[in-house]
Amino acid sequence: MYLPAHFAEPRQDELHRLIQAHPLGTLVSHGADGLDANHLPFLLDAQAGEAGTLLAHVARANPLWQTLTDGAAVLAVFHGPQGYISPSWYPGKQDAHRRVPTWNYEVVHAHGTLHVHEDEKFLRRVLALLTRTHEAAQPQPWKMGDAPADYLDEQLQRIVGIELRITRLVGKRKLGQNHELRDREGAIQGLDARGQGALAQAMRDTLP
Repeated sequence: MYLPAHFAEPRQDELHRLIQAHPLGTLVSHGADGLDANHLPFLLDAQAGEAGTLLAHVARANPLWQTLTDGAAVLAVFHGPQGYISPSWYPGKQDAHRRVPTWNYEVVHAHGTLHVHEDEKFLRRVLALLTRTHEAAQPQPWKMGDAPADYLDEQLQRIVGIELRITRLVGKRKLGQNHELRDREGAIQGLDARGQGALAQAMRDTLP
């Protein structure tokens, strides 16, 4: 990933926060048939390993877990807020018109090794953690115990667990840091006016 210094985000806790806030990752792997990409909701275990560990599951019918050897190198990509930035939002445009459109975004690349788990204990733990995390905001959170035991057993047979042991995290926050302050503030106002509050707040967080 092209990473100018002013867009680099080296803080591991911030990269973990972005992954947790945007858990749908694109898992990129390279097998006998070439490059492959799978889109999976991951759970981050920040305490496992120096950079953390990502947990997920795939359908047993998905060839991913059969075509890769244990410990294969993979990459998971997580996207945070993103959006178009119009040069019309920059006050500096009115002075010399030397402004162009761009796209602002936050992204995390999690490099690591992939490990497959078929044991029921691992699967139940991953599923319980995922549902507990994403059901927390529901008025009546669904839990695995709500499903009939035989039905749950049947569903468990249809999935395989995966573990991505992170070896390196690379973060990029392209949020206008290379522009003068008034243009950054103008872009924030433009995003707020378009209802893109998440990206506007991300930009606001980088202001001096």
